[in-house]
Amino acid sequence: MPGKSSAERQALEAQNARVMAVFEAAGFDHIAPDILQPADIFLERSGEDIRANSYVFTDPEGAEMCLRPDLTVPACRYHLAHAARPDSEARYCYCGPAFRFTKDARLLSEFGQAGIEWLAAGDAQGSEAQVLALTIAAVRAGGLKGFRVKLGDLSLFHALLDGLEMPRRWRRRLIHHFWRPQTFRETLTRFAALEDQTRTSISPFVDKVVGKDIGQTQGWVEAELDRGAIPLAGGRSTEEIATRLVEKAADRSAHPLAPAAVKAIETYLAIEGNAASVLAPLEAIAGGEAYRAALKRFRRRIEAMRERGLAPEDFAFAATFGRNLEYYTGFVFQIEADTAQGPLQVAGGGRYDDLLSDIGSAVPVSAVGCAIGTESLLAAAGARS
Repeated sequence: MPGKSSAERQALEAQNARVMAVFEAAGFDHIAPDILQPADIFLERSGEDIRANSYVFTDPEGAEMCLRPDLTVPACRYHLAHAARPDSEARYCYCGPAFRFTKDARLLSEFGQAGIEWLAAGDAQGSEAQVLALTIAAVRAGGLKGFRVKLGDLSLFHALLDGLEMPRRWRRRLIHHFWRPQTFRETLTRFAALEDQTRTSISPFVDKVVGKDIGQTQGWVEAELDRGAIPLAGGRSTEEIATRLVEKAADRSAHPLAPAAVKAIETYLAIEGNAASVLAPLEAIAGGEAYRAALKRFRRRIEAMRERGLAPEDFAFAATFGRNLEYYTGFVFQIEADTAQGPLQVAGGGRYDDLLSDIGSAVPVSAVGCAIGTESLLAAAGARS
């Protein structure tokens, strides 16, 4: 799109002012994070969708930079630069442009994003319910009357895996593929039937590294690349290639995933319904201590929603729902509206407790937030008015 007309600009500014008024009235400090950001943070932590669609470039000094593809990471970097202590409670709101390449005709490569980030909140489930309530209030203030809310909880899935007998590397791979249903299913099937695995194109390389540790394997990889004058491809380092080969070699001697574990995972992933009705099937799964603790947090979140005037029965929950940003660690949500072109996501958010440590905090900092696509909100509100 070549730009906005005067009327479009005024409509968007008026909507954004109403949205931000909701956040500021709730006590969130209105900040303006930098548009230019170090690229490595987004490329490593935001997920494949953002990595593949970010505008990345090299500055005159050779540093790899990007136009911010969202405002969550920039807001967290702002906090680390300005807070007296990283783990001191802080509430921020923002509204500004983000940049992400897209082929979807309904979406823009330069788009507005308004949102909030609540760091180091004392009441985890209370802050999650409050962020959801504020997001709903904000999209309503923006003019949206009809919409759907989808919920998920990645911490339940992580906790379920923690209680199942399997190598740690398998848990890591299953979590990594959670957003890719077909790859997840193929990976789970492979873990459940290791003795039936056929040889693949990389099997000869795996043969060469059986019994080697990661350091020895990396040395072998580097020697092979030098011997064949083979360039690295796909952006992978020799350490990443070596790690993959070592894991494949270790899988050969691992016991297959037990049928009971496969059934528990499949039963969990099949659960869906409204956020209140799914409690019974979730509790019917025989998980370990971590899973029971995650369920306790789930029940407390439902109570916190009711305390804030929300009706969990109105929200859809799906165990497979996780959004496509890899920094989320627990509760997640998304708000969608119908348009003539089909469903349109206007807002989303959730918990991301590891992100601040990943980008430099010396101490853990809990975090939950949301982001609203301001142009998407304007389009959806107009479509339903």
